[in-house]
Amino acid sequence: MAHLPVLIKDLALILGAAAVITLFFKKIKQPVVLGYIIAGLIVGPNFKLFPTIGDVEGIKIWAEIGVVFLLFALGLEFSFKKLVKVGGSAAITGITELLCMMLLGYGMGQFLGWSSMDSMFLGGIIAISSTTIIFRAFDELGLKTKHFTGLVLGVLVIEDLVAILLMVLLSTVAVSKQFEGTQMFLSIGKLLFFLCLWFLMGIFLLPTFFKKVQKWLNSETLLVISLALCLGMVVLANQVGFSAALGAFIMGSILAETTQAHKIEHLVTSVKDLFGAIFFVSVGMLIDPAILVEYALPVFLLTMAVMLGKTIFVTTGALLAARPLKQAVQAGTSMSQIGEFSFIIATLGVSLEVTSSYLYPIAVGVSVITTFTTPYMIKLAEPLHQFLLRVLPDKWITALEKYSSSSQIIESESNWKRLLRFYIQIIILNGVIMIALTLLTAYFLQPFLLKYIQEPLTAKIISAVIGLIAMAPFIWALTVKKMSKSAYAALWLDRKYSHGPLVMLEIARNAIAVVLVAFLLRQLFDFWIAVGGTLAVMLIIGILFRQRLQRFYQRLEDRFLQNLHEKELLEQNKTQSHLSPWDAHLTHYRISPHAGYIGKTLEELQWRESYGINVAFIERGNKVMFAPARTEKIFPFDNIGVIGTDQQMLEFGKIMLSYSEESDTEKELVELEKIVVDEHTRLKGLTIRESGIREKTNGLVVGIERKGERILNPSSFTQLEWDDIVWIVGDRKKIQQLYHT
Repeated sequence: MAHLPVLIKDLALILGAAAVITLFFKKIKQPVVLGYIIAGLIVGPNFKLFPTIGDVEGIKIWAEIGVVFLLFALGLEFSFKKLVKVGGSAAITGITELLCMMLLGYGMGQFLGWSSMDSMFLGGIIAISSTTIIFRAFDELGLKTKHFTGLVLGVLVIEDLVAILLMVLLSTVAVSKQFEGTQMFLSIGKLLFFLCLWFLMGIFLLPTFFKKVQKWLNSETLLVISLALCLGMVVLANQVGFSAALGAFIMGSILAETTQAHKIEHLVTSVKDLFGAIFFVSVGMLIDPAILVEYALPVFLLTMAVMLGKTIFVTTGALLAARPLKQAVQAGTSMSQIGEFSFIIATLGVSLEVTSSYLYPIAVGVSVITTFTTPYMIKLAEPLHQFLLRVLPDKWITALEKYSSSSQIIESESNWKRLLRFYIQIIILNGVIMIALTLLTAYFLQPFLLKYIQEPLTAKIISAVIGLIAMAPFIWALTVKKMSKSAYAALWLDRKYSHGPLVMLEIARNAIAVVLVAFLLRQLFDFWIAVGGTLAVMLIIGILFRQRLQRFYQRLEDRFLQNLHEKELLEQNKTQSHLSPWDAHLTHYRISPHAGYIGKTLEELQWRESYGINVAFIERGNKVMFAPARTEKIFPFDNIGVIGTDQQMLEFGKIMLSYSEESDTEKELVELEKIVVDEHTRLKGLTIRESGIREKTNGLVVGIERKGERILNPSSFTQLEWDDIVWIVGDRKKIQQLYHT
């Protein structure tokens, strides 16, 4: 009989236990992550009632792969653009909460008599909330459309990025065994440099690559390519001194900006779920029930610190960000737990062997308890808000309301903000590329040439020429490229206050360019040769090749921006086409009195945003509301007409048919029909309002086709022309009668 590897037996045991436990957790409506952790506890070496695994080291390797794919999937959901879009409120709230929670965690560790290293890791562990648990709670409680959820999601984006930074900093501190300011800033600078470089190169190269191989891509090849890119970035990140998790997260974030992002995310989900399950089971395997009993008091204290600390600090941060008191309290209670990143940070301490054995199970214990309490904390928001209204002085409430309503951006600052943003982008983006080219020239190109060229000086000159040619477009951009003339001219006309700062900014950007060119040449030549070469290069670029470099850089920039925004443009076009009557049809539903969305407005339901459908009309008794406003509510026994494609109706029908039933009463009357503006309809030259289509058909014009162009939801003042194809939602018989009027 063939020998069966121990690892296969262990995987059978792990996945079998996880399957049984998670089915039970699904039945009792608890997060499956907790089921995985308990399954790990049951099959782990610290629980003797059931069979246990035999190859602990093999499972640890699988768990490390699980961390890689978890971070890769998180990166696919992250997208660098989300960070830009979170806004000032989320940034202020997130930074306030993170700083306070990290200080609280460190202070709690010191209070409990733990070492500085344990205390630092504890600060990172309790600072990061659980994205998975919050999303699930919002979904189950029907809160996704509430105003405060946007703030919470923005703060979670900030937390994800800070968690990555924390992993780098904690790793640096753990290896150096000391918390030294210079080393910390060097680590941050190194991280930011590689983040920018990887992002720029990824956006410039990957979308183009996917376009080139589009005709050969299918689900299998796309999955293999995606995982290869993920693991390749893991190896690269490890080579430059970062963790595997960081590399996976970065590649996911880069792929999130491509047009293949949604498909990749769908394909990777099964892989992530499998290895993620193994990771969370391995988390449970490391729990020692005896340690939890021994450290029951620290678990309790830290649980209270997380629940109260996050509620207080998130609320405080939101108030500082000028959010209303109610929204601030709702955000605070929603984030009162720790989760996935906390496990990963705790695992980091274990793998580096710098944290005590008790810290990991304590962190897991706190996470399990706060996960259970999250839905109840969210429900506590309204009573807590009412309590604060009763106990806080009236003048405080008035001051908070005034601060919230009056917090607006001053318009006069907009030109300076645009100008400073332009200079920062130009300096950072081009500076990063120039530094990267310098490092490539000095550490790869020159050694390569020295293998084949016997004369060192010749190799250095060739290396310098190649490096400077590659850098030339970016030198031009850093020294010459201008922002929009209108904003710059408006500031330049203010001679008294703007001339000096503008001149200083120009001097600063040129000085940075000179320093970066000198940095390249100094890697290859003596000081004075580098100085002379720098001056010569700046003159040549500024005088002889200025126009050529401008055209070349513009092509590079256009390609980068096209790749960067291609996904958005594609989704926008899809959305527009999804909302149009072309290739769509009208479906009728009768609303059941048991539906969960009774009494909610169309704006709250967000059916259009979620499924791409349009609610064409709502029939309530003898009243029909065509193109209902977003404030219109859904009531029992309403008949609604919905426009969408087959695929949209398939997805939308899943939530409608669970509570509603298709309405047959009006199917023969209200339909999506089209008419042609010709001699029979006699509508040429009339506006939609003058045509009387709405009154004649009890309908609504939802689109017009004109000379190959499509006009969606045209204005009532749109004038009809010969051969226009007009799409109408209304009484089919009355629409047909337009040909006979």
